Amino acid sequence: MTSSEKRAATSLSSIYALRMLGLFMILPVFSLYADQLEGSTPLLIGMAIGVYGLTQAIFQIPFGFASDRLGRKPVIIFGLLLFAAGSVIAAMSESITGVIIGRAMQGSGAIAAAVMALAADLSREEHRTKVMAMIGMSIGMSFALALLLGPLLNNWIGVPGIFWLTSGLALISIAVVKFAVPTAVQSRVHRDAEPVAAQLGSVIADGQLLRLDVGIFILHIILTATFVVLPLALRDYSGLKSMDHWQVYLPALILSVAGMIPFIILAEKQRRMKQVFVGAIVVLALSGIGLRLFYESLTGLFITIAVFFLAFNLLEATLPSLVSKIAPPDKKGSAMGVYSSSQFFGAFVGGVTGGWLYGKYGVEGVFSFSASIAAIWVVIASSMRSPRYLVTRLINIGKITEEEARHLTLQMTQVTGVAEVTVIIEEGVAYLKVDKHALDEEALSKFSTLSP
Repeated sequence: MTSSEKRAATSLSSIYALRMLGLFMILPVFSLYADQLEGSTPLLIGMAIGVYGLTQAIFQIPFGFASDRLGRKPVIIFGLLLFAAGSVIAAMSESITGVIIGRAMQGSGAIAAAVMALAADLSREEHRTKVMAMIGMSIGMSFALALLLGPLLNNWIGVPGIFWLTSGLALISIAVVKFAVPTAVQSRVHRDAEPVAAQLGSVIADGQLLRLDVGIFILHIILTATFVVLPLALRDYSGLKSMDHWQVYLPALILSVAGMIPFIILAEKQRRMKQVFVGAIVVLALSGIGLRLFYESLTGLFITIAVFFLAFNLLEATLPSLVSKIAPPDKKGSAMGVYSSSQFFGAFVGGVTGGWLYGKYGVEGVFSFSASIAAIWVVIASSMRSPRYLVTRLINIGKITEEEARHLTLQMTQVTGVAEVTVIIEEGVAYLKVDKHALDEEALSKFSTLSP
């Protein structure tokens, strides 16, 4: 990558990470704090935890479309200002209603699609996957860091202080946008990185992609519902002080990351993606049963939390990979847009459902629900077709006629390892799905002479 591409990848990853860190730090501590708020009930506590997902799901695709018209940076800065304002409202609120309003405003600053579009503007096609991977890794790192920092910061500055800190992180992100992120020479629609309005209907109607959308929806229902009650279980049943919860999360996360690496290799290198994927969902369901059975034991909680994180992290890594493999090459951005909206909406449903179940059935009810919905997911995922092990490749072809496009498509599909070719004449781009292990790079390189 060029120095500009590296700077774009690093700065945009930091923006994504700082924003998600602010959202995630509340997960392990909010339930412990919320009973001090006026009007607090279990249902409203769950809503406060998950409501950001509702507004994020509603606004992220429209924000992406707006960035096509108004410019990437202005839309991202506006979204970060909304996020900062929501954090201030939540920090100053003494009622659960005020926190819900603040969290909803946090989510309304839905910059995910705009950030991805800017990343595509600032990277060449052959390096775009690396840039997107760096942004994806930043999300995982922010989640892990939030589980460690949340309990520690709660002890030092309290939940209102975490909200104030989150607002400060948003303002730092605005400075990064203005002074660190390169300015794109031109912005255009990138079908591999952002949603296209005309494609959303066909993407939603695709049965294989829909299974993955339902999967990420369920996964984040389980995650958010679990964290409505998990901090309470650690405090009230295991006797662990809230400031010490990181002592459980840290080793559990380390064990889970170490444990998932062999399965990632098995899934990708040995082409056992479906088997690993379905197996991880089974493990997720078993971890829910384990949490239900052993939540009164610190040792039992630690073991089941480690197993839960193993399954969650493995699924969080494999689901986007499956979307990329299954989506048509020119619809990858639209498929990922619907997938992301499903993920955030799952966080909302998980928070509300987890809060309601906790109020009605206690900790046991939430863990039983998580295990049950994971079991339903096993059935849904088992009917999925095994994916083709393909990656997206883009080639600039310049201005060509329809007849030249048809001829070019025929030529490219005859190259060994090329499975699909879609030429978008208006954009001067060919979107390919290729098997990188079988691809005849030399034959495909002949088409690079068409690139400007």
